[in-house]
Amino acid sequence: MASRSAVVLLALTLAGAAQAARVADVRNTRHNLSADAPAANTVRAASETQICVFCHTPHHATPGAVPLWNRKLSGATYTPYTSSSLDAAAIQGSLDQPGGSSKLCLSCHDGTLAIGNVNVLNNQGSTTEQGTVSIPMQGTGAGGVMPPGAGSSTGYTRALGIDLTNDHPISLNYTTALAARDGELRPVDANQKWPPGSGTVVGVRSSGYRPQLPLEPTGAGGVGQVQCATCHDPHLRETDTTQGNQKFLRVNRFQESTPAATHNAATDIICLSCHDKNQASGVWAFSAHANPQVATQTYTTAAAQVRQFPDAVNNGQNLPVWKAACLNCHDTHTVQGARRLLRDATDSSSSPKSGGNAALEEVCYSCHTELATSALSSVTTVPNLRSEFLLARRMPITNADQGVASEPHDINASFTDPGFVDCSGPSNRCGADFLEPRSTLGAGNLANRHAECTDCHNPHRVMKFRDFRGSPPGNLAGAPDAAGTHVHTDAAGYTHTNLISGVLRGTWGVEPVYGSASFQSLPTSFIVKRGDPGASIDTSVTAGYVTREYQICLKCHSNYGYDDNNVYPVGTRPDLGAPGTPAGTNNLTQYTNQAKEFQAPVTHRGETSTTDSGAASAYATNNHRSWHPVMDSTGRTGTIRGNGTDISNRWNLPWRNAVGTQTMYCSDCHGGNVTATTSGATGTTPRASARRTRRSRTRLRSRTIRPSSPRTTRGRRRRWACRTSTSRTTRTTSSRSRSTATASCGSALGAAGSAASTGRSGPTTRPSKACRATTCSCCTSIRRDSSGSAPTTGWRRWRAASSRCCARPTACSQTTCSR
Repeated sequence: MASRSAVVLLALTLAGAAQAARVADVRNTRHNLSADAPAANTVRAASETQICVFCHTPHHATPGAVPLWNRKLSGATYTPYTSSSLDAAAIQGSLDQPGGSSKLCLSCHDGTLAIGNVNVLNNQGSTTEQGTVSIPMQGTGAGGVMPPGAGSSTGYTRALGIDLTNDHPISLNYTTALAARDGELRPVDANQKWPPGSGTVVGVRSSGYRPQLPLEPTGAGGVGQVQCATCHDPHLRETDTTQGNQKFLRVNRFQESTPAATHNAATDIICLSCHDKNQASGVWAFSAHANPQVATQTYTTAAAQVRQFPDAVNNGQNLPVWKAACLNCHDTHTVQGARRLLRDATDSSSSPKSGGNAALEEVCYSCHTELATSALSSVTTVPNLRSEFLLARRMPITNADQGVASEPHDINASFTDPGFVDCSGPSNRCGADFLEPRSTLGAGNLANRHAECTDCHNPHRVMKFRDFRGSPPGNLAGAPDAAGTHVHTDAAGYTHTNLISGVLRGTWGVEPVYGSASFQSLPTSFIVKRGDPGASIDTSVTAGYVTREYQICLKCHSNYGYDDNNVYPVGTRPDLGAPGTPAGTNNLTQYTNQAKEFQAPVTHRGETSTTDSGAASAYATNNHRSWHPVMDSTGRTGTIRGNGTDISNRWNLPWRNAVGTQTMYCSDCHGGNVTATTSGATGTTPRASARRTRRSRTRLRSRTIRPSSPRTTRGRRRRWACRTSTSRTTRTTSSRSRSTATASCGSALGAAGSAASTGRSGPTTRPSKACRATTCSCCTSIRRDSSGSAPTTGWRRWRAASSRCCARPTACSQTTCSR
């Protein structure tokens, strides 16, 4: 029996080890406002030495305030927390005004009442009116109220004010309905207990029942609500100085041991007591922001001190990122103007930030930047995203770039896009999946077009794996890979794919649905892909979650994200312009529809005859319709491209591997760190963000090989090898001398192709005189009518012939461009 008792005692000791140093000792906390308070307490009484009197009294307490409150309650009307993804507001209509313990805390922290005013003191005070006795204080703000500290609108103040939109929501009903609609909250039982039945972590306190995080029966009909004292106990003090400032929290402020898929009340950060980001598979625990094998960086001493994290000077070491966990990005009392409690997420230029408009990227820039401006002591393994978005050509990620006062990007849990997604239901989980309505993306209102970090990434689900399924596939607990970006190697035998990598895991996107194989037709609909894969290893495009990068890109770069009347060159699509792609690039003034351009019909693979491609009937036989294999492979092998001869070696690696069956990413061509010697997202700098893509910053390889037949992409013909291959590749001395004339020829060809693709009656630009009079390896005879103009059919045939010449330059190297 003694042995068994010892085992039980040891188990209890280990379970509570992380919190063993936290004791009830208000005397040595910031809540000791007496004259004998610790020296660090700048707000203190001038001479009063009683401690409890500032909050409590055994007699003449404020009516209705529990427990025995010795202060007047504020009569302020508060602006409660709100968000388009706040499911509690959708269920309740809006959050209730603060009640219970929250009302007590705000009697000091809202800054409307003098801290030293109490009901009674030493038998003095009114029996009917509260707050009539004034205790002389020092260190307070004007009028004796809570001092503003770093500023009343910053995240580094505890003068919360009456605008609570930047503070963790309170007075919300924590119910089964809320947990179901949110999808990432602990599912309490009918008695509002979690775990169900025991309620050791969350529940409404009652006689003999004391959960770690007590809900308060302040809701309608006595329903349990989250209030300030659910998370905070003002009497607690942390005795272990290495733990840092614990903010009077009932559970750990930081992650105290390696996170796991299952909740550990003794060592997990307090946020995980209610917010279940793991969803049984350990999605959060193994994410790049929480995994101790990945998030090894530590905060600088200065950054740790301003955040009141453990630091080398006061606590012996600076806090590592994995221990900061949720607090890396969120602060329960953040800067005014930020959304979703994001830390410092406004466009304010002050330090610390003071108010401003919502700017989500700012929270990411705290770490994802150069060393000089980073909160981290080392950034060698952290992608520098801020510098990418300072380039001349970039996605419009800032409010200034978007031309708005506050970013239009706004995750939404209460909208409906008929035919696509319904976020109005009782278990929609749309907020957890970061969904946005089409109107916010730009459909119906192009002024809402934007780019933000969480358009492409779900920071709770990103992982450092080359394969989004883990390593090996299906194992999220495996050792992280060298990077979280997709595999892109020049090794022989490697077949490049378009499967997403770990940094794109768990975000949302769309899969286009086509009613026609014609490259002239728009998608008829889209299937929304969303959610985290969990333990699934399904990589098909039919999976309910995102498995391909293009699914993420197309939610903005297609008629899902904007209206498209399918008229070219100028229709209802978004206009080009700085800081993205300048107007006039490729002779275009508007974006094109990538869902239309990259359709990859199975029946058009290889070299086949078709009647449904959208091309003229003259091109039905042995149609060479091609597409970059972003959505699917082309089926045009090296042998098919070489008319019987395998020409795969004419491509650089890895594209010479499995020609015709390989697929690719959008970001293999678009991105800020693509080098001259590598294609796409390899190089020495890890690419962790698909959102860094920008069309106009593409670096082409020095060697360009084109197919031996026309490449048609959705009604818009590509620029041909007669312009790129000959001018970029040194084949012979004669080709070098002809490069200028070839470029001129190619320009005329490009202009003609643009005209042909619009369905106009003829070209807008004739070949230049240089093209007509100069020997050129890419030109053959040109059909013209009697007026000297070239009909559309003539231009098409000329372009077709030119491309064949380009693929086999020796066949027509002495052909003269002439009429």
